[in-house]
Amino acid sequence: MRKGGEDRRNTEGVTRALFATAALVVVIAGMRVASGLLGPILLALILVVTLSPIRSALARWIPGWLATAVLIIVLYGILAAGVASLVAAGIQLASLAPRYSDRVSDIVNDVQAWLQDLGVEANDAEQLVTRIDPSTLANIAQTAAGVVLNLLTNIVFLVTLLLFMAVETGGYPSRMARAELFRPSLTRALRQFVNGTRRYLVVSTVFGLIVAVFDGIALWILGIPLATLWAVIAFVTNYIPNIGFVIGLAPPAVLGLLEGGVGLMIAVIVVYSVINFVLQSIVQPKIVGDSVNLSVTVTFLSLIFWTFILGGVGAVLAVPLTLLARALLVDASPGTRWADIFLAGSGSLRGEATWRAGQEPTGPRRWRIGRRRPQNPWQK
Repeated sequence: MRKGGEDRRNTEGVTRALFATAALVVVIAGMRVASGLLGPILLALILVVTLSPIRSALARWIPGWLATAVLIIVLYGILAAGVASLVAAGIQLASLAPRYSDRVSDIVNDVQAWLQDLGVEANDAEQLVTRIDPSTLANIAQTAAGVVLNLLTNIVFLVTLLLFMAVETGGYPSRMARAELFRPSLTRALRQFVNGTRRYLVVSTVFGLIVAVFDGIALWILGIPLATLWAVIAFVTNYIPNIGFVIGLAPPAVLGLLEGGVGLMIAVIVVYSVINFVLQSIVQPKIVGDSVNLSVTVTFLSLIFWTFILGGVGAVLAVPLTLLARALLVDASPGTRWADIFLAGSGSLRGEATWRAGQEPTGPRRWRIGRRRPQNPWQK
């Protein structure tokens, strides 16, 4: 009898797991299909969440409607700057492509001769190098123009979302206070998401500006064309975890090869590697610390997942969106907080993860079931 009951429970557990997996696959497929709609919504949400303290600070000195107007102007200014940068990048790349067509052909011929010197048959070498199209730069420019066009088609929707969300920011604190009466765990998780997102984006922005300035100066000294454009791209790719540095390095390295040969390309790679490694791998992690409480593996997997779902927007917002998903799926329910142990970085497990579980943040003492636990001093 007991064995039959255990088998039935195991079967029910497997069935629930299969249904949950199937539901997850359906949700992911739906999110990918609706990525054109979800991307602007999530981008607007992250921007408003990050910049809403501007309104809160101004509302202490000026009327609320004026503080909201300033917030809207700031949001639209950031959006306009981003669109203008993309348009300028597309135009400059399109104008630069014809300049290096002959140079690309020369490089193709040099590579073919080098392969033949290594003992590769002439026909095999020709087949390999014919895959290198001299119009590669033109194709890149066309791709960039397509991205800009796709963004412009969603710009009206994004502008409208930013307007509505910014207008309603003044009522969010009171709504959160009322919601806390019914779902304190959920509101506490959402506050953690908001604070973590702000810390991450502020620090990433500061270090992105520093990296962009140093990279731009280095490229200008090396004589790489469009040094300012590559500095802007370095700033944007700083928001992409793990591989953003490689994405920002590729265009100036290719231009270095076309402009001055292999030596200049190696110089660009070395300078970029030194600057970005020191600032992004040594200095930035020490300042950020464990503010987002995500392990390196989880961060990398989140980059792949959100890029698969949302494309370029998902790559830039990978960390904030992962924080949002963790707040809703893990931190909001006491029954799933154990999963945070596997998501958080090793340096944050002792304090933050135990606080999320409702325990004291420090100390070895554990409270037994049925014994009243003192109120968390950090809990409002």
